[in-house]
Amino acid sequence: MEKLDWIILALTLGTIVAYGWWKTKSSRESVEDYVRGRKDTPWWAIGLSVMATQASAITFLSTPGQAYHDGWSSYNFISGYPWPWWSSVWYLFRFTTEKSVYGLRITRTTFDSKTRTLTAILFLIQRGMAAGITIFAPAIILSVVLGWSLTYLNIGIGTLVILYTVSGGTQAVSVTQKQQMFVIMVGMFFAFFYVLGALPEEITFGKALKIAGSSDKLNILDFSLDLNNRYTLLSGLTGGFFLALSYFGTDQSQVQRYLTGRSVAESQWGLIFNGLLKIPMQFFILLVGVMVFVFYQFNDSPLHFNPEAEETVQESHLSEQYKMLQENHRQLLNKKAHAHTEFAAALDFNDLTLLESSETKMKTLQAEELRNREAARTLIKEVDPQEETNDKDFVFIHFILNNLPSGLIGLLLAVILSAAMSSTSSELNALGTTTTVDLFLRHNKKELTQKQSVRYTQLFTLAWGVVAILIASIANLFENLIQLVNIIGSIFYGNVLGIFLIAFFIKFIRGNAVFLAAIGTQIIVLLIFFNTSISYLLLNFIGCALVIFIALLLESFERIQPKSNLEE
Repeated sequence: MEKLDWIILALTLGTIVAYGWWKTKSSRESVEDYVRGRKDTPWWAIGLSVMATQASAITFLSTPGQAYHDGWSSYNFISGYPWPWWSSVWYLFRFTTEKSVYGLRITRTTFDSKTRTLTAILFLIQRGMAAGITIFAPAIILSVVLGWSLTYLNIGIGTLVILYTVSGGTQAVSVTQKQQMFVIMVGMFFAFFYVLGALPEEITFGKALKIAGSSDKLNILDFSLDLNNRYTLLSGLTGGFFLALSYFGTDQSQVQRYLTGRSVAESQWGLIFNGLLKIPMQFFILLVGVMVFVFYQFNDSPLHFNPEAEETVQESHLSEQYKMLQENHRQLLNKKAHAHTEFAAALDFNDLTLLESSETKMKTLQAEELRNREAARTLIKEVDPQEETNDKDFVFIHFILNNLPSGLIGLLLAVILSAAMSSTSSELNALGTTTTVDLFLRHNKKELTQKQSVRYTQLFTLAWGVVAILIASIANLFENLIQLVNIIGSIFYGNVLGIFLIAFFIKFIRGNAVFLAAIGTQIIVLLIFFNTSISYLLLNFIGCALVIFIALLLESFERIQPKSNLEE
């Protein structure tokens, strides 16, 4: 990194933190303002804030790498997204006066205190873990690639977020996310147009798409019924639907963003605006990843994108074998570049015979490259079984640091850290609010002043910030970081969504049955996850259906028994 990169990075992050602290000084006087803002956020800002909460650093690190390896197949995941947005807009009417989503409709049913508390605790567990991952994701990548201390990065990112989130609460999150989204989108557009400009002169955007398509990177919809396949239309329309409905309708980190709206209509339009932008944005990020794949068909790429893993094997007794794989990889790169140039020329002349032969050659070379990369992963694992061999999360950061010009590198790093800050601030804000409103204030018998309530919310937000940093410090890379966050959500979200659906639509089921059903469901979902290979997206549907089914059985059984005093 050059001096210019450091200046851009420091100015961007410093300005966002300072602006968030300065802009929200008045929100520290009232707990209403602290947890819900001033209720003056326009619809477009709500939409951006909701999007910024979703778009963590994991999105901008992992998604391009995922597209590099798997193409557009993960787009199946969001095929079920549009309907939850409309559903959330519809029942948004029902809780715009609440501070916390877990105190909304549930408080007006026969649900008892322990059921409401359990629902809040399930959220706190999964979102607390996710907050740690959103800090860890950029920290681990930057520490490996730049050689920075992982511990200091975790503490640094977490501290920056804690500073303005604890200081200004919900309003601080909302006002800073507009700037963060601006930085994020500007940076990604620069990266996209730069990678297009860096392709060989004869490779136009249309030809780049043809090359990607011939490499099976543009296959979007998978109609297979394989339950073990993560990214199919079936898993998207079922698991993706329930994951999104849970996220937008029951996750305090999301709901708290649109509870700041000037009116119900503003909040609804904000959610619709986010829905209209989310799918194109996800598509665009995947497209950036696909273009990076095309770029590396004509330019040098490492045998393994994780430099730490490469260093491990290069310093071991298997270094000579790894060097042979690297040499083979370099030869394959030259052959691939020639085959792709030949393919592009065949497109110009519309030569079907040459087109078919060059496409066959391309696929053969890519298959050989995949075998070569797999052999490299095997050697790395042989040297150190604990070393992470998945390198999807390192693809985009490698491209940034090794191919972008000075200044743009600093901007893209600011994108990654801004995304980490925006999503983490929303999570800490939601965790602090939920802990205060749904646990502390509900069970605290003493009357507190406004300032005392704000103080407790700040303390709980700070505590969750420390917890997130600790989780980040002990975390480790999973198969793919963006998948890890969705897996954590899928394990808990379905259960929470089922509780909400019971509260809204099956009102004769009482709290005791729901409480027992929720505990049983969570145990079953965990057993399914750890003991089967079923797609994690389907856990959302399974959890939701299970808690409703078990609660119905328990309520039916309880009603035919003599009345007890179990209900509070």
